[in-house]
Amino acid sequence: MKKITVLGAGMVGKAIAIDLAKMYQVRSADISQAALDELSAQGIEGRQADLSNTDVIKEVVADADLVVGAVPGFMGFQMAKTVLEAGKNLVDISFFPEDIFLLDKLAKEKNVIAIFDCGVAPGLSNLVVGYHHQSMIIQNFECYVGGLPKTRQWPYQYKAPFSPIDVIEEYTRPARIIVGGKEVVKEALSECELMDFGPAGMLEAFNSDGLRSLVKTVDIPNMKEKTLRYPGHVEYMQVLRATGFFDKEPIMVNGQMVSPLDMTTKLLFPKWKLEKEEQEFTVMKILVEGKENGQLKRYTYDLYDEYDPITKTSSMARTTGYTCTAAVSLVLQGEMDRPGVYPPEFIGARPSCFKLMLQYLQERGVAFKIKEEILA
Repeated sequence: MKKITVLGAGMVGKAIAIDLAKMYQVRSADISQAALDELSAQGIEGRQADLSNTDVIKEVVADADLVVGAVPGFMGFQMAKTVLEAGKNLVDISFFPEDIFLLDKLAKEKNVIAIFDCGVAPGLSNLVVGYHHQSMIIQNFECYVGGLPKTRQWPYQYKAPFSPIDVIEEYTRPARIIVGGKEVVKEALSECELMDFGPAGMLEAFNSDGLRSLVKTVDIPNMKEKTLRYPGHVEYMQVLRATGFFDKEPIMVNGQMVSPLDMTTKLLFPKWKLEKEEQEFTVMKILVEGKENGQLKRYTYDLYDEYDPITKTSSMARTTGYTCTAAVSLVLQGEMDRPGVYPPEFIGARPSCFKLMLQYLQERGVAFKIKEEILA
């Protein structure tokens, strides 16, 4: 039986380990023994480990056929580099800020496969682009996505379904979009607009840096990704950012050097923490427009997914985690036939792999509603 090591046992890492354990021998590694104990209760081997230590990572993954990276973004690049140096195949959801293609040469030298950004967005959104880019001349791509609690609580009306540190990164990292074939950098949280998302209701959409590898890998003249929140959330975040609460550089406070971001995270995280079995949902809309077989067409992919009360798995863990585990299965089944770095759009460019990924997700209750339109 194939052996998989999952680095990170947070909410999404836990869902990944549980799903993969149905088919493979899985070990989970994390600094938190409490998180590992939850998995141990389900028969999954745990290993308490400081994943910021490269020597520890190499030891933990030594006997793995494949490694899954599910650590916070600030740890992601070094973790991925260490795993590849150890000669291990990797599927990663860490969403680190560094360019994934910096690791392409290393992956090829080690003759291993490295799939990055393999979550919901980036991830599923890239997969859809890659699939349609093979059969149509895409002129416009838009992605709107968010994970939110069903119950809105003042003041933030938000809970973090993944690493809260990575959430704040979305609010500070400049957003790259493509306009008229040129890369344009927008301020995060900018160009906020209200949009109706059916069962999710009226939400506000703002610029975020979710295109990632698509900026380099496809020649589509107009592309943007926007994150979704309940109305009012963006203004709160803009005020905190403008005041300096998200700044990393320490400042002097009563004779002590304090990082504003560290203080802010300490205050915000308890308010943003999803409670046990708290109801939440993921909403996503993808628009792909262009010319196909001589006709102007628009494809719309709509996804609405909720917390699963039976398995007690959050929607964000399901949509992100099962996209990752679908990619793991592709690698272990030999569907990826060359070493190197794969962003999800490279997988989507293979129609058979695209269909296998969507089928895998559908079997777990994560399904798109797909609409095809001929435009005048």
